Amino acid sequence: MAGSHLGRTLIIANPTARSGAGAAAAAFADRFFASYQAATAGYELKLTQDGGDAEHLARGASASGFDTVIALGGDGVIHETVNGLMAVPARERPRLAVVPVGSGNDYGRTLGMALNDAEGALAQAVRGEVREVEVGRVNGTHFVETLSFGLDAAIAIDTTRRRAADTSQVGEGLYVTSALKILPQARRGWPVSASLDDAEPQRLAALIFAVQVGPTYGGGFHICPDADPADGMLDVCFNVGRPFLPRMMALFARARSGRHVGSKIIETARVRRIALDFEREPPVQADGEDLTGPTRFDIEVVPRALRVIQPIETMRVSA
Repeated sequence: MAGSHLGRTLIIANPTARSGAGAAAAAFADRFFASYQAATAGYELKLTQDGGDAEHLARGASASGFDTVIALGGDGVIHETVNGLMAVPARERPRLAVVPVGSGNDYGRTLGMALNDAEGALAQAVRGEVREVEVGRVNGTHFVETLSFGLDAAIAIDTTRRRAADTSQVGEGLYVTSALKILPQARRGWPVSASLDDAEPQRLAALIFAVQVGPTYGGGFHICPDADPADGMLDVCFNVGRPFLPRMMALFARARSGRHVGSKIIETARVRRIALDFEREPPVQADGEDLTGPTRFDIEVVPRALRVIQPIETMRVSA
């Protein structure tokens, strides 16, 4: 513990994450750092109460003298925290650690953190090492794991609404049941002109258009199985054909393990910039947050944007 690099540490915790499990995890984090004073150079625990609280707290972390910000909760609180950190000049931006306590936990999965295990994740944060990673940006909003349009976005938005209604389902099961409800409803797709880097625009009837920093979304679906959050690129997966419902369902099932990328109607790419012009408003989500509204989206990667704390064993595997 004596060698901890956390410095002054701000813990931003969502107590309602995972149907209240976040409150217990936050209380454990408080006891953990109070008991092991050498782990930090002092810490504060702040609980969120409303949407936007995490972003506000993270935005002010540097000015308040914090070296590290720990986001404790689901992908939503991590998304807000990162958007707050990205408002801080890069040279002043605190390090980020995550304690994933949610139903999806895709960014925690990408970083190799213990999932829904506050004790394990905090131990990893104290003993881990710092790695520089990119984030994505869409129309001024940052995302750390996933940005998607079409069916998968509609599914993700539905899971968020069901969690807010206190469903008992979590993770993959929650995502699958939302998918079974929504897949039959949107077989026409969303017409879009897609420009990837400097290539000529493509006309697509997008059923799925996913832009990834890390490999998974939806609680572990490997939509871009080779995505690396430290390569300075965004990974993209999209359909180039419109399958009938049975084949669509089969592709959805194969996406759990990443085998959908072998299909002739699926294309993948690695890019730095994307411009999307939809004919009508598509469902769109970033890290599970509903961004539906516009029809034009300008997307880019921000390389080496964050210094995140990862378990040493995860960094070895990634290297």
